[in-house]
Amino acid sequence: MTDSKTNNGVIGIDVSKGALDVHLLPLETHARFDNSPEGHERLIAWAGPHHPQRIVLEASGGYEMPVVAALARAGLPVIVVNPKQVRRFAQALGVLAKTDRIDARILAQFAQAVRPEIRPLKDELTTDLDALVSRRRQLQDMLVAERNRTSRAKGLVRKNIDAHIAWLERQIDNVDGDIAKLIQSSPVWREKEDILDSIQGVGRVTIATVLGALPELGTLSRQAIAALVGLAPFARDSGSWRGKRFVRGGRPDVRRALYMAVPVASQRNPALRKFYQGLVARGKPKKLALTATMRKLLVIMNSMLRTKTRWDTRRFSST
Repeated sequence: MTDSKTNNGVIGIDVSKGALDVHLLPLETHARFDNSPEGHERLIAWAGPHHPQRIVLEASGGYEMPVVAALARAGLPVIVVNPKQVRRFAQALGVLAKTDRIDARILAQFAQAVRPEIRPLKDELTTDLDALVSRRRQLQDMLVAERNRTSRAKGLVRKNIDAHIAWLERQIDNVDGDIAKLIQSSPVWREKEDILDSIQGVGRVTIATVLGALPELGTLSRQAIAALVGLAPFARDSGSWRGKRFVRGGRPDVRRALYMAVPVASQRNPALRKFYQGLVARGKPKKLALTATMRKLLVIMNSMLRTKTRWDTRRFSST
């Protein structure tokens, strides 16, 4: 029988390419496992009997994803947090040293003190979609860079650049096809895509991005989804002084997709056009108006998926 003292603890895991350093609080127990399928199984067998309330890891450039998936499949409450938050937490505690073992304990302390929210994790299909959308963005960035070089290139170099541009365009078409096939392979995604595709001015790339990078869309409140993406303005006030509000953090891929979508959507979509132009007419800076319209579009998408309703100009003009 498991000792009651071992129940309801928290676990911090420092992830490296080859190893997982693990710390359990309040028992102050440390363990180390290989970052491999076999190591993940041993970690789950070790962690399970402690019934942890939270298992916290930092985003580590992808090295954390296999163990996160394994813990999630085992039904354990795993959370991936922003490394900057954890580093600032360590600095606030006065911990300047940095080793794998120390980092694991800091992560456990972070879990214990901050109690980060447990959110649904991406399933395998969502992870694949997110990877495809990221790859499309990488190819698009390379394509833009190559096109910018054509004005200065001559002779054989120009010929080489033109050939690379043609190759990149074919690759983007191939990735677009893979994205479409992946979305069509899931009845849930097909329904979500159909709902979001009813928004005038919002294209398939934006839809694929939010489906892949924001699985929480449609499950949270308008305030929570805006904060999660990084579109909820932060206050900067002190006493009688009132500073400018600003946005930061969150999901940069989603923000980027909305940033690219809104200029088109605010021209083609009557509700978004009225909202954007109304802010500008009241003297708001265009950048602020653009950010506010991004937030409005995100909130509308969230509402549409939550209620499973298609676009209605009259309804969303008043939200």
